[in-house]
Parts: sequence; structure tokens; C-alpha cells
Amino acid sequence: MLSSKKRLDRAYKNAKIINFDDSSKFILFSDCHRGDNSFADDFANNRNIYFHALKHYYAEGFQYCELGDGDELWENISFKPLFEAHKNIYLQMKLFHEQERLHLIWGNHDMVYQNPDYLEKNLSTYFDPKLEKDVDLFCNIKYHEGIILKHKKTQQKLFLTHGHQADWWNYTFWKLSRFMVRVLWKPLNVMGIADPTSPAKNYKELIKIERKTKKWIIENDNLITITGHTHRPRFPNPGEIAYFNDGSCVHPRSITGIEIEKGEISLIKWYIDTTESGTLQIVRVLLEGPRKLIDYKTE
Repeated sequence: MLSSKKRLDRAYKNAKIINFDDSSKFILFSDCHRGDNSFADDFANNRNIYFHALKHYYAEGFQYCELGDGDELWENISFKPLFEAHKNIYLQMKLFHEQERLHLIWGNHDMVYQNPDYLEKNLSTYFDPKLEKDVDLFCNIKYHEGIILKHKKTQQKLFLTHGHQADWWNYTFWKLSRFMVRVLWKPLNVMGIADPTSPAKNYKELIKIERKTKKWIIENDNLITITGHTHRPRFPNPGEIAYFNDGSCVHPRSITGIEIEKGEISLIKWYIDTTESGTLQIVRVLLEGPRKLIDYKTE
């Protein structure tokens, strides 16, 4: 059985490389857990916030990197009910894909996306009832275990992955975990009982995973590493261990993500706020940063 170090090494070795410069703009989200809009769909509460943010980033010319667990395929058997529940969101993602601005990583909850045949069969088209035929959705889509953003000028690398490589149970026994979630935890979740195997719900597990990830980062010359999985946002200062986490899109009333723009990195949050007159509005706030990426360079 592979150690978390070997799993992270492999994800890094096989990562897709995207070259970028100071004019490039990226938004990193993870752990959307898009579901079927049932009581167990944690994403449903934040769907309007997320859709608004996605439209903003598309209009502003950002590339979208999703760092795993975008789709909730443990609680749900197939992609179809997710698409039907959140069609507007998938059609917005399709716009990114058509412009080669969509970069996807699989996590433990959508590990089936490792399989190119599964993607071809389930994600490449959808049935349009108005046209009464299949229409293109994510044609030739590819999911990766890791992505490396490589700066053209400084050669600095940023490693993006889901982060469950440091979580042996959810990586190695994901099929068993999926079965348990589907049969046992989904019904209990509706009643408000949390799944103890999830690092987002189990603080001890979360700390263990962060510790293993940080150890790997130190062994790799403090390589900037950005993950999701634990749902806990992390934003270190230059000089500290360069472990970033973009949080999740299933916080109780907000979504968090990481922006990379003008050679700088920031942790941001989108949430619903009220104006003085009582109107609801979706707003973006800066939680940490911006910090220059080059300040984290160690060589």
C-alpha cells in the first residue's frame, strides 16, 4: 500500500503543467460537493453565491481550477441528477471549457472521474428536451490528479491537488467509504448526524492530514502546494510552510477560494450580505493577501 508521500509524489510527477505569467488570472475552488438538490445536498444552500462568483470570474477572464470533490458522487449514483439540479452552473462551466479555461482535478468524492471512459459516457453530452437530442457538454474533458502552475519568467511552480493523498482511508478505501456514505451516512446526514470519516467533520483527522501534507512540502523545498479536502482555509505567510487550502463551497453561509492574479495570491470569500435598505446582495471579501508569489520562492 502506498504511503501518503508516495501518493503525493505520484500526483506531482503525473501533474498537468500550465504555464502562466503575471497577466494570467486563476480562481481556485474545491469541495463544491454539487448534489441533487435534496436535503442531503450541502451545496444547494450556496448555489446562488457560487453561480454569481463563477459568472464574475468568467467575465473577468479568469481560468477556473477545481481542486476535487466538485461533484458529490458518493451520495449520488450518477452525474445526471446533479446536472439536472444545477444545470445553469454546468452550462457556465461549459463556457470556461470551450475557451480552454477549465482545469479539473478529481478528489475522493469524484474519484470515478479518473476513468476516461466514464467521462466520455457521462459528461461529454446531455439530453436537451427542447431539441429532443443529445447536445455537447464537456467534450474531450480530462480530469487530473494534480496540476502544476509554472511561471514562465521565474520558473516558480505551484502544485495543485485535492489533498486526499494524505488521507489513506479516503484514498485507498474510497469505494468502501462511498458505499458507507450512500447507505448509512446520507440518511443520517439529513437528520443532522455527521460522517466521522470525513476530515471536514473530524478535527483529529484534519490535523493529521495537514501534518502529512506539510511534511511532504518541506521535503520538496517548500513547494507552494494548494489543496482542498479538509474544508479548512489555510494561507501561510512567506517564510512559513507553503501549505495553502482554498477551503470549500459548502461553508454554512459562504464559499471560499484562492485567486492568483498579477503574480499574487489571495484568499477570498463570497457571501450574501444586506444593504442599508434591506436588499440582499452577493459580495466578495478579501480574507488574506494579496501576497507576491515570488516571496514564497526558496531557491
